[in-house]
Amino acid sequence: MANRRETTDDHTEPTDETAGALGQPSEIQSDGGAVLTNEREAELDRGPFQQWVSDSISDPGRVYRALFYVAAIFFLFTTLFPFYWLLMVALTPEGQLQDIVFTPNGFNPGAFVEVFQVIPFHIYMFNSFVIALGSTIVVLVIASLAGYAFGRLEFPGRTPLMLLVLVISFFPPAAFFIPLNDLFNTHFAILRPITGDGTLYNTPFALVTPLSAIFMPLAIFILTTFYAQIPDGLEDAARVEGTTRLGALFRVIIPLSAPGVATAGVLTFIAVYNEFFFSFLMTDGQPENWAPILDGILAYQGQYQVLYNLMAAASILGVIPVAILVVIAQEKIVSGLTAGALKE
Repeated sequence: MANRRETTDDHTEPTDETAGALGQPSEIQSDGGAVLTNEREAELDRGPFQQWVSDSISDPGRVYRALFYVAAIFFLFTTLFPFYWLLMVALTPEGQLQDIVFTPNGFNPGAFVEVFQVIPFHIYMFNSFVIALGSTIVVLVIASLAGYAFGRLEFPGRTPLMLLVLVISFFPPAAFFIPLNDLFNTHFAILRPITGDGTLYNTPFALVTPLSAIFMPLAIFILTTFYAQIPDGLEDAARVEGTTRLGALFRVIIPLSAPGVATAGVLTFIAVYNEFFFSFLMTDGQPENWAPILDGILAYQGQYQVLYNLMAAASILGVIPVAILVVIAQEKIVSGLTAGALKE
């Protein structure tokens, strides 16, 4: 009997810690209701969104991963899907385009060869490449000189003049077409030995000149920012060795500002390569008259028939040079666009 009494006396009520460990409510309200203080029961009472927010607070990496997946899906849908659709159209034989869903209706890789047989599409690509390369060289040379003056020299009116250059860049290119078209169609005797008829129409100069002027302000702004960050001691050391200011610019400043120069050059090349407005109005669309690549793509559109598969194949071929350029210079472009975001 004594042992049984001792066993009964030792039996006590469970404490809060014991109740929590057993999964029971640790507090009892006066009316008999239970208060959910156990962490597991509180998690079960949350909705999916509240649970995700709670987990994100405890693990911020979840938010970053979720944002990355959303951005990646958006990029794939808005950027890569059009190229996928172009490929589907290019591989589908003519006359079967209406049945495309997500795979080509048939398989016709010969369209990528046929684009060069129907018209001399390679000449259109060459014209665009030469015009873009010429414009890029002109922009980099002039913008380097201007960027050096704005970024490293002190002279009266520097800030207002820089603002004027930036303001000019906001003018719509269409505002310059009428006077330029009139000027480039005017006969000049001094141009006859070069152009034959004395006009700039249907010549690369009619495209390089306005396109270089349009994209010059952006290049000046980019290079001014980079040239201003070069320490003066490096240029002074080069000048002590006997070089001139131009020598210091091309031997010291520009090599040290390679990301900015590459960024300005690549952006200019891509913009001129893809330009259509001036290219369409300054030439007659013939490949021998320096018509660019977009005129070549539109050449597959006839009066009674539109060769959509060849237009798609030509568009893909036209993107390849730009894609190769971006892949090669991507590190320089990224470092050039992000330079100046952090100040050491």
